[in-house]
Amino acid sequence: MLTPEHVKQFLTAELHCTHLEVEGDGQHFFAVIVSPDFAGKRLIERHRMVMAVVKAKLDSNELHALSITQALTPEEWAQKA
Repeated sequence: MLTPEHVKQFLTAELHCTHLEVEGDGQHFFAVIVSPDFAGKRLIERHRMVMAVVKAKLDSNELHALSITQALTPEEWAQKA
């Protein structure tokens, strides 16, 4: 069964994350992702980037769902603080 740490590993292997929070129950996960890779990207593009990272896990049904609660640049994240 996947843990939030596993999902963090998948994401950080492909995205440079300056802040990453993942919560979940083994199949359904929720993530707050802060990455400079999102700079200049629209929200839908950011979500597509993240989902591309976990696509194989979703396709194999190892990961049932990943909800991206926030996909922000470091500057956007700093403004929220």
